[in-house]
Amino acid sequence: MTTVLTPATPLTAADRCDRCGAQAYLRVVLVSGGELLFCAHHGRKFAPELKKVAADIQDETEKLSTTPATANEDER
Repeated sequence: MTTVLTPATPLTAADRCDRCGAQAYLRVVLVSGGELLFCAHHGRKFAPELKKVAADIQDETEKLSTTPATANEDER
């Protein structure tokens, strides 16, 4: 059996961790159907168990290490 996954939409600030309510940075699509959302902390904490039941894991934790563009000199 082959599972075809559609491209996931990017996570937004409205997506909240199912465990604590913080902003979600991981979407876990379960083999059994459905999905779970996790903040970076809970995603790391539950990673070993999630890998066992996940069909796909969308990890956007790199957003946490990027710095926003700075305003140019004319805008200051």
